[in-house]
Amino acid sequence: MQQRHALLAIHLGAFLFGLTGVLGKLAQTSPLMITCGRALFAVLALGLFARLIGGSGGPRPSLRQHLLLSLGGLLLGAHWLTFFHSVKISGVAIATLGFASFPAFTLLLEGLLFRERLHWQEFLSVGLVCLGLVLVTPHFELASEATQGLLWGILSGLLFALLSLLNRVSTRGLDPVQAALWQNLTIAVCLLPFAASTLPTVQASDWLWIGLLGVFCTGLAHGLFVASLRVLKARTTSVIFALEPVYGISIAWLLFHEQPTLRMLAGGVLIVMASVLTARLASAGKAKPVVV
Repeated sequence: MQQRHALLAIHLGAFLFGLTGVLGKLAQTSPLMITCGRALFAVLALGLFARLIGGSGGPRPSLRQHLLLSLGGLLLGAHWLTFFHSVKISGVAIATLGFASFPAFTLLLEGLLFRERLHWQEFLSVGLVCLGLVLVTPHFELASEATQGLLWGILSGLLFALLSLLNRVSTRGLDPVQAALWQNLTIAVCLLPFAASTLPTVQASDWLWIGLLGVFCTGLAHGLFVASLRVLKARTTSVIFALEPVYGISIAWLLFHEQPTLRMLAGGVLIVMASVLTARLASAGKAKPVVV
């Protein structure tokens, strides 16, 4: 893959990840069903992708890695559940911005769990995220749907940060597609018994949106991310993926007329700036990159 093609691939991957909230809102079923269905379709897509590229030839996961990958699957499933619940409550924009707080959680948890010294730039990144979240909700009232949705989105970001740190330990030396396949399989196996009763009630149009979530926003997006990393620097890919909230909010604006206020836009800009700063720190060796 040439560098120009890799840049197109990573932008397409970021766009597909940004579509997650939009497709989750279009699917008129429960967050549990969306999460389970997404995992099922992702397993098919990732399995096909692994078969086409032949994998990386890396070692098979050990028993310990299998257990950690299963735990990662539970965290990933909880992250999806809380994110889609946030989308249903407050809309795509607030849910996406709440989730986008995960780099700040990652930095703080790294310092706490791995006893890594934080630099002033990292404290600045955390401060930008906190200020951005304050701006996203004009009135912090637990009774309001906007506040509840933002809190669920922030919880989704926290769960994703925990997943990222777990992957830092569990996926070392493994093929990323193989690791993602195992985690999605864990989600499907764990949630299918609870979602089974809902399966007959899911409309054909909803299966379309769930299928797109699993195949394109999970399987294809992850494949594009892995393929582009073989050509592009981690700094480039991380900065481009920081545009994911921009894509998601823009599409929701066009489709659902979720017009963000100036205050929300200002908060979003701060959160995206924090994501870009975190990506630059990671590529400079001052912070660890997020592994998805």
